[in-house]
Amino acid sequence: MASEKAAIPLGSNFIRAIVEKDIEQGVYRTRKWAGSPGDAVHQSAGQVDQAKIRTRFPPEPNGYLHIGHAKSIFLNFGLARDYAGVCHLRFDDTNPEKESQEYVDSITDAVKWLGFDWHNGGEQNLYFASNYFDFMYRAAECLIEHGHAYVDSQTADEMRLNRGSLTEAGKNSPWRDRSVAENLALFRAMRDGQHADGSLVLRAKIDMASANINLRDPAIYRVRRAHHHNTGDKWCIYPMYTFAHPIEDALEQITHSICTLEFEDQRPFYDWLLGRLAEAGLLAQPLPKQYEFARLNLTYVVLSKRKLIQLVDEKHVAGWDDPRLPTLAGARRRGYTAEGFKLFTDRIGVSKADSWIDYSTLEDCMREVLNESAERRIAVLDPIKLVIDNYPVAQVEDCFAPNHPLKPELAKRVVPLSRELWIEREDFMEEPSKGFFRLMPDGLVRLRYGYVVKCTGFEKDATGKVTVVHCEYLPDTKSGTPGSDSVKVKGNIHWVSTNHAYEAEIRMYDRLFKEAHPGSGDRDYLDDINPNSATTITAQLELSLKDAKPAESFQFERHGYFVADRKDSVAGKPVFNRTVTLKDTWRK
Repeated sequence: MASEKAAIPLGSNFIRAIVEKDIEQGVYRTRKWAGSPGDAVHQSAGQVDQAKIRTRFPPEPNGYLHIGHAKSIFLNFGLARDYAGVCHLRFDDTNPEKESQEYVDSITDAVKWLGFDWHNGGEQNLYFASNYFDFMYRAAECLIEHGHAYVDSQTADEMRLNRGSLTEAGKNSPWRDRSVAENLALFRAMRDGQHADGSLVLRAKIDMASANINLRDPAIYRVRRAHHHNTGDKWCIYPMYTFAHPIEDALEQITHSICTLEFEDQRPFYDWLLGRLAEAGLLAQPLPKQYEFARLNLTYVVLSKRKLIQLVDEKHVAGWDDPRLPTLAGARRRGYTAEGFKLFTDRIGVSKADSWIDYSTLEDCMREVLNESAERRIAVLDPIKLVIDNYPVAQVEDCFAPNHPLKPELAKRVVPLSRELWIEREDFMEEPSKGFFRLMPDGLVRLRYGYVVKCTGFEKDATGKVTVVHCEYLPDTKSGTPGSDSVKVKGNIHWVSTNHAYEAEIRMYDRLFKEAHPGSGDRDYLDDINPNSATTITAQLELSLKDAKPAESFQFERHGYFVADRKDSVAGKPVFNRTVTLKDTWRK
């Protein structure tokens, strides 16, 4: 079991070294905070910020969070927690066509589930980028006024053609030298709805010959008539993400803006933009700094938002919280724990190097945490009846099973034994194979927590399938009593009394994809869906499991870890989802 393995060392985190150095050198010691986001004037009226650092987790509310986001959440909120700082939850809602309140609600729920909060004293550090639209517009006009931005009338195709390539410099737009007055007039006309969607674009004026294509006059505002979930129909122009994001960080007095490696090439624009706005007196010093880390690449899953949406919309899965999906909503429903995710993110560490993490690492972390936390119960997943012929028909006796072998303080529970039991079909073989030590004709085996029994016969149906196994028990061999080990046996099997069992629906979840890299090569990733990723069975469970509460986890002895489904379980009738097997069944 995972708990018996040698401890895997925690991964390194280079960003911690950066934070510690900045704190030691007092880089942000004079930074002020007026209690809320704002421009330079607003922040100058505040006090020196008591938070040593400010980080942020800035999801776009256009989908459900997934396992990759958990890494970012633990990184940003964890740094703030460990270095006497504050982490903001900010919704980067600058793209109105793809965003909704449903996604906002799911994101806040996921962050809370992982154990984090955005409150700090009297501050509620939950923000929406859309609340800064007024300032962003003001910042755009400021850039125009200082000669750092212009309105371009080229088509999208023309701009793409004139942008150049990695080996060829771009060409200046024929509209690049418009006067400040003309640019301001056009930009205000864009704001006022006087131009069609896509007809005009506001661009930063930097350098069309730059080796970094992202500095070749990037677009910063576009005309787009779309209803916004937060601002309604107030705006028909919206800022581009690369323009909005640095401004959001600066207004919120973020110190360490941590993002994934695909934004590394955008860092020069991030610094350029904030530098120009600070020069103009709009933003307070010291300015935020961006740092990049390698995003999570996990085998056997897809984390692309586009692919996740396709899986949901085309009903390859049963919604965003399908336990097979790598969404945090799905993981939670499957029985994955916040503690398991913390262990996982600590193990994989934070680095600049892209690498693939095998899914088994995540599963091992969940096993390790659940092995410590989950109480044990008995479940027979593929039942066949066992009759103890020499046991009194009406007799019921108590056997005792520990609730948790690693926690004796949790005591033992009663497991009733009667004449007729359910056992696993695989625990009986009419013609035993080599090395089989469970129940067989004339063979001895121990009923776990009960007696040693001897198989005396079996019954079959018309198809030749075994339906009932018969045995006799040895009265002086009950577990926990003197002389219980007088008869030595190699086999030990689980059981549930037929009169004291709970017949339950069990959903046996496995990995959604059967290939480590779905869709690699020329394959359609949908062709790699594992046809056995979800099966439903009817099982016989220990009666105490009938009282399981939604989201309550157990180890079903021998089988793995299971959780009462938080959505479909009702009082007295829980449905169980398999979280993870006891051992890795995928390791090659």
